[in-house]
Amino acid sequence: MLVLTRKVGEEIVINNDTRLTVVAIRGDRVRLGISAPRATVVDRKEIHEVRVAQQRASKPPPPGEVPV
Repeated sequence: MLVLTRKVGEEIVINNDTRLTVVAIRGDRVRLGISAPRATVVDRKEIHEVRVAQQRASKPPPPGEVPV
């Protein structure tokens, strides 16, 4: 894991087309602004986990596997 220190207004650039900007820091909370291409899905972790679980549930089991 890469750990970076940034101040309000500073950015991190990922893959030349995604930018994370520190918008505010209040107590133990950090507000991030994210600019990414429309095709890039950006979710909070808990939303990502729900989406992955839904995708797994909607896929048919591989041949020979018994669904539980």
